[in-house]
Amino acid sequence: MSDLERLQSAFANALGIDAARINDELAYQQIPEWDSIAHMVLISEIEQEFDISLDTDEVIDLSSFAKAKEILSKYNRTF
Repeated sequence: MSDLERLQSAFANALGIDAARINDELAYQQIPEWDSIAHMVLISEIEQEFDISLDTDEVIDLSSFAKAKEILSKYNRTF
């Protein structure tokens, strides 16, 4: 599974949405499923999937699917 597919799966699992709804425009609080609680679930999913630990600034900055890809690029992930 590619890094992109793994990230899409993490988003789909955390937010309880179909992977088809996930694109670069998907952003925090723009859909009802992505609220503050789901955000923390999403952070956990990403950390587990990629075996990383996001720092506080990254957790706060992760405001969209596109931003998640940008942040994970720092961890040698390719999208």
